[in-house]
Amino acid sequence: MTTPAVAPQLKKTALNATHRALKAKMVDFGGWDMPVEYPGPGGGLIAEHLAVRTGVGLFDVSHMGEIQFRGPGSLAAIQHITMNDASRLQDGQAHYSALLTPEGTFVDDILVHRLSPNDYLLVVNAGTKDKDYAWIRKQVGAFPSVHISDYSDYYSQLALQGPRALETLQKLTKVDLAAIRNYWFTWGTVAGVPNVMVARTGYSGEDGFEVYIPADEATTVKVWDALMAAGAEFGIRPCGLGARNTLRLEAGMSLYGHEISDEINVFEAGLERWLKLDKGEFIGREALLAVQAAGGPKRKIVALEMVERGIGRDGYPVLDLEGREIGVITSGSPAPFLKTNIALALVPAEAAAGGEDVLVQVRANQARAKQVPVPFYKRAKK
Repeated sequence: MTTPAVAPQLKKTALNATHRALKAKMVDFGGWDMPVEYPGPGGGLIAEHLAVRTGVGLFDVSHMGEIQFRGPGSLAAIQHITMNDASRLQDGQAHYSALLTPEGTFVDDILVHRLSPNDYLLVVNAGTKDKDYAWIRKQVGAFPSVHISDYSDYYSQLALQGPRALETLQKLTKVDLAAIRNYWFTWGTVAGVPNVMVARTGYSGEDGFEVYIPADEATTVKVWDALMAAGAEFGIRPCGLGARNTLRLEAGMSLYGHEISDEINVFEAGLERWLKLDKGEFIGREALLAVQAAGGPKRKIVALEMVERGIGRDGYPVLDLEGREIGVITSGSPAPFLKTNIALALVPAEAAAGGEDVLVQVRANQARAKQVPVPFYKRAKK
């Protein structure tokens, strides 16, 4: 008699009970029990999305992974495994980067934070954290003078996003938040909790801050509650993964497993802005130089706005105007703030260069879409 398989236990953030008390709709996201939206009167995904665009929203992103590099060999190790040039970072500065395969495709996209010349923090995606850590140890674990540790269980990470994020957070800290530039960070006391890392980063297309606090439930709930109270006058809403996805899509930001994967290279993804081929040897460099020498990628991610009725969902086929299948939607949904239907799609490079309209197979129908610039939405600079 065989023993029935037991489903793996979902991991929970320190705010799991808080989300459930708020009646959040919970889903399995990369092995984590996470809120996708908070229903209720005047609530839901659209309300959360609009709160971030017009006021402020608060996300629990404690499922993200944090991997620390320490020691005088840290920079050499990071340079070897990432596509951006970490030697350009200053203390207190972060940048977007990626771990690449030898083929120039993606292991994961990451943020690299320089804490000091010999101390770096990499923030990686939740669903790929264990894979990333094992891959990193395999690639550079034997490099001299570097100690690599997975500190994910020690951090809760809260993302406060929106045009009123600064005013909300400033109530709870003496740190001069206005002095923190985009993609820089500092340390201070927040809501009475000392040694909090405050980074002016995010994944919404808005101004905002990501705060890193001790992962125990009491501390995390204390800071969450303080932020919710501080943002009440600005209409703050708790926000789930649903709004996080529609916000990043409006902002034209890539998502692992969609616009980036181990089958899509950096040029195809359109992320060469963060690719520093001139920094010296790193994993994937030779393959990307070969793509460049061959005249560029054969496929490209493009932005589409639906002209005819229909929503181009993830995985829907993209056709040319003759009805021939040429590509696929990588991400697609309604855009709540822009009040239109948008998508990102992987299509042949010649179709991307031509900028011509395409058709999207929406179930039994074909709906016309036009190519538009990325990002769909760009916040006004103050």
